[in-house]
Amino acid sequence: MDKLTVNEIPEMFECVGALFAEKKDELCEMDAAMGDGDLGLTMSKGYGALPGFLRETAAEGEIGKQLFKAAMKMQNTVPSTMGTLMSSGLMEAGKTFKGKEELVPADLATYATAFAAGIKKRGKCELGDRTILDSVDAGAKAAEALVADKPDATFLEVITAAVEGAEAGCEATKDMLPKFGKAAVHSAKAKGVIDQGALAGKYMLEGIKNYFEK
Repeated sequence: MDKLTVNEIPEMFECVGALFAEKKDELCEMDAAMGDGDLGLTMSKGYGALPGFLRETAAEGEIGKQLFKAAMKMQNTVPSTMGTLMSSGLMEAGKTFKGKEELVPADLATYATAFAAGIKKRGKCELGDRTILDSVDAGAKAAEALVADKPDATFLEVITAAVEGAEAGCEATKDMLPKFGKAAVHSAKAKGVIDQGALAGKYMLEGIKNYFEK
């Protein structure tokens, strides 16, 4: 596969939704120790609904509009903090892909970079704050570096680099202290533990990887 069309985008996100359904209990358990305990439910519900929203907007034939409009519907479906951040990432990717009717492998790096930018803008967080940004940004940078070094990289190679970068970003959160929400109150419990939001960011990229491994 060397192109990804508007009709294939929903199928790609079905793999993301499937992975979040599988990881729902794990994320809820992690979140219960540091937050509200509903992270897994938020991610599985939001990404479970996303493919349907994407299909509704596929008829317009433009990936930018498809992602942006679907993200708005997703935000209404899961209006939590993490749901809003994920929707904001998708919206930023939609803006970046305005006018595009198909994506090439290098666009996966662009997607990750835009997603991270959307999170940073909406969440007003910085790298090192122990959030989802720490994994998604690390994944984006790893993917961008691969594309710069190997312009003809395949979809699977680009997203694999992104997942590996996000894994490193997750590991780095073990040495960070949370600054936002209930997690900041329980910061003593964070030492040596991966941030649950960062892990959710990695799973988002990993779900995309699963699509290209099929």
